[in-house]
Amino acid sequence: MLARRCFSSAAASLPPTIQQLLATPPSAPAAAIQVNGWVKSIRRQKKVAFAVISDGSSEPGLQAVFTDVTLAKHLTNGASVRLSGTLTDSPGAGQAKELRVSEAEVLGGCDPEAYPMQKQALSVEYLRDHCHLRARTREIGAMLRLRDSTTRAIHDYFHNNGFIHVHTPIITSNDCEGAGETFRIAPSSDLSPTTPSPSTTQPEAPSEYFNHPAYLTVSSQLHLEAVAAAISRVYTLSPCFRAERSQTSRHLAEFWMLEAEWAFTSSVADLCALVEGALRHVLRAHASSADMDALWRAKKGPEAERRARLAALADAPQPWARMTYTEAVRVLAEHHAKTGAFVFPPEWGKGLQSEHERWLAEEHVKGPVFVTDYPASLKPFYMRANSPDAGAEEGAPGPTVACFDLLVPGIGELVGGSLREERLELLEAAIERHGLDKADYAWYLDLRKYGGAPHGGFGLGFERLISWMSGIESVRECVAMPRWAGRMLL
Repeated sequence: MLARRCFSSAAASLPPTIQQLLATPPSAPAAAIQVNGWVKSIRRQKKVAFAVISDGSSEPGLQAVFTDVTLAKHLTNGASVRLSGTLTDSPGAGQAKELRVSEAEVLGGCDPEAYPMQKQALSVEYLRDHCHLRARTREIGAMLRLRDSTTRAIHDYFHNNGFIHVHTPIITSNDCEGAGETFRIAPSSDLSPTTPSPSTTQPEAPSEYFNHPAYLTVSSQLHLEAVAAAISRVYTLSPCFRAERSQTSRHLAEFWMLEAEWAFTSSVADLCALVEGALRHVLRAHASSADMDALWRAKKGPEAERRARLAALADAPQPWARMTYTEAVRVLAEHHAKTGAFVFPPEWGKGLQSEHERWLAEEHVKGPVFVTDYPASLKPFYMRANSPDAGAEEGAPGPTVACFDLLVPGIGELVGGSLREERLELLEAAIERHGLDKADYAWYLDLRKYGGAPHGGFGLGFERLISWMSGIESVRECVAMPRWAGRMLL
């Protein structure tokens, strides 16, 4: 019986989605098929009715034709339906195939008067207020499918380059960036025993669930480094959390990060080359994406031209631009001296503001640019220190670290990475210099004590990548259920 049940489960398959039906129509033209989905639109005439059905699997829906108009009597926008019929060539413009309906069943009705997702244009704020329904819009549906196809392209690229995908902790004991922008977690119930026995002495309840403060992770980097000390090429795509109160279009409290670490690399140029290769691969994979087309379709003028420039980046013959932080500050300062263009005057030793990053990518380079070798004072403790001679050659007035930020038009910073400090004495000094407790990082120091190897890695904001690829202005529309300071939807 068990064997028969297992065989039955293995042989079972789901019916094809609309995307699968349109991509691979039935070999027998008259074969009866069944389609499940939601009504996106309904148009009735005297002798025929037309409906567009979507199950979310593809940008175009499927046109359903009802020569028996009574079958469409109870169909309304938003209703879930099951339709049976035959898939035929469509004589009308706008679609190659259509479903000639012979049977129709309304699975879940939808009052068209009360339905919040009306056909007229809906504002971004309105859709945020109806976050539980906004995946039904064309734009959010296309964005979610773009996230899926981008994820698959990323996995393909890293697997083809010998990386292992690992799952890193969401709960952590440290703030990787040292910026203090973490969410601290605690159990919702009291940790003390519920019914102490009067005849026994109860141990004192711990003040912390883990006997140590615990936080939601801001980065998987340190955990990836531990794994990369044994499995030399690793990466993860996982959620991260940052308790900063920024209200810009580039920030979320909960977001996804692509992070990679690999051993036996000792060149920032190598890091930049792998990041560029990954992004070129992703762009190439979406050269003819229907979802990208849908998201860019409404763009006009210079905005519309960005799509063509994105496509050109995938196969550009020259590597993407590179410049040091020192060089970037110099060109920014020269431009500011001539024009007074910036609110924040560029100065060596200060962080690049968003206005600086975007000007470098959009005006100076007119494309992606890797900015390398930032001042050590601006970066976390784990970044590898450059030799004083290397900084002097560039004219840097202070110590720098072997790192990079990738700046892209329309976004600013998309990726950040560095070589990691593998020299034990220098790492210990950096921990002390940043005012961190060396005991909290004893395990991290062990990675250097016991067979430590040169290594490096990077982190890429996944929502920012989707924004860059799609032209969506805010990262709040680049994830299904966004969270930011002051607001948590659902």
